[in-house]
Amino acid sequence: MSVLKKLAGETASYGISTILGRSLNFLLVFIHTAAFLPEDLGINVKLYSYVAVANILYTYGMETAFFRFAAEDKTRYYNLIQSALLITSTIFSGVLILFSSSIITNLGYPHRELDLTCLALIVWLDSITAIPFARLRLEKATKKFVTAKILNILINVGLNIFFLLGLKKISEGDYLTFLQPLASTLYIPSIGAGYIILANLLANASYIWLLRKEIFDYKFEFEWPLFKELLVYAYPIMIMGLAGMINQVFDRILLEQFLPENFYPGRTSRQALGIYGNAYKLSIFMALSTQAFRYAAEPFFLSKNKDKNSTETLAEATKWFTIVCIFIWLGVCLNLDWLKKLFLRKAIYQEGVTVVPLLLLANLFLGVYYNISVWFKLNNKTYFGTIITFIGLAITVILNIVLIPKLGYMGCAWAFLISCFTMTVLCYYWGQKYYPVPYRIKSAVGYIVSAGVLIYFTLSIPIANLWISIPYHALLLILYTIGVIVVERKTVLPEKWQKRLNLR
Repeated sequence: MSVLKKLAGETASYGISTILGRSLNFLLVFIHTAAFLPEDLGINVKLYSYVAVANILYTYGMETAFFRFAAEDKTRYYNLIQSALLITSTIFSGVLILFSSSIITNLGYPHRELDLTCLALIVWLDSITAIPFARLRLEKATKKFVTAKILNILINVGLNIFFLLGLKKISEGDYLTFLQPLASTLYIPSIGAGYIILANLLANASYIWLLRKEIFDYKFEFEWPLFKELLVYAYPIMIMGLAGMINQVFDRILLEQFLPENFYPGRTSRQALGIYGNAYKLSIFMALSTQAFRYAAEPFFLSKNKDKNSTETLAEATKWFTIVCIFIWLGVCLNLDWLKKLFLRKAIYQEGVTVVPLLLLANLFLGVYYNISVWFKLNNKTYFGTIITFIGLAITVILNIVLIPKLGYMGCAWAFLISCFTMTVLCYYWGQKYYPVPYRIKSAVGYIVSAGVLIYFTLSIPIANLWISIPYHALLLILYTIGVIVVERKTVLPEKWQKRLNLR
């Protein structure tokens, strides 16, 4: 348990930056949906989907490669990988900026060249800071990691407030009318939702200062034979990551194209994309817990692959990760009635919250998949990850094409859920052959099914009065918590209580 507590402590530390920081970032949904209509934000939804894919291409698996080989010679591999990423990311972003006009026009969004240029610079900054952040994780420099992430998010939130609640509102004469001439000069309406991207770029630029020691504390080195070995290890991870990310964002890429005209009466396909993309953000809480755990778990388990107790530790960690995610699933779903009104300010955005329970469950399975996938990284069988991820991607693509015309964005949610569930099952099945781990399958299934039943019946009986619904749903969550404590009493109860209850 001491090893598990150490992992939990590291996960909590990363959670400070990931969950707290991204929760602050989540407040931007409130600002964005109040400032722009769905058709404006729909463009950003699709462009950021492409950015998510580009981030994988720019780093091409080198973060995992650094964790895997840094134990041999950390400085040498740090210099090599950072030099390679600096070269390739500069070339990639240079091409995007040079041909921004033709690229953005072919995407169907003419006159948005500034957006594409800013996004190309954002991905470039993400790439050249990826290994410095990985180095902080490897060196357990959690405080600096957390500080950099939170400051970045605070700057981003602050700039969004300045641009959208400040300059935009003042220039439109909503308040502080004596500053309207100045605000009208500084705010350019034609940029519109592009200010969201500009704020993101300026915030990410702060990493150059915040990580200046790690960024510049390296010697430019490039050894092709050694780099070739890294590529052999990393390219399956890149392909797996690429397919995995496409799996996560492909619904937003396909929705506008495959949604039949007037499927949602009075809504264009671009409006539907904006509605779905912002409702999707209510499922971000599950993704945050997954990311926080991965930040701690990946270097943790890869460095302890020879520990004879590592499989038991992984099983216990996965069990508690699943339980935490189930509570997030319950917490969000049981409070959707007021969360949608709080964060999705315009009623038009609230139409899409029906997808949230499915998306949360999908992200729960995706988180479990990431946890149990450590077996093929430890055994250098990363090609299994490629196979599994491509199967998941194929399911996502086929089901989106089939279901979007029939179910709209609910089809996107179902496709993602089925894909994530299939990937988890396949990873578990093959993992038990090559790296057996005593996972608590029965308890996990029991928790998921019981929580799903509770969510289904709760959402089937809506309570309009928030003064009644909020305490009622809180009571249900408390009762479920008590049930988990009873089941896990040998683990969660203090030792003296267990002795009194004759549990030991």
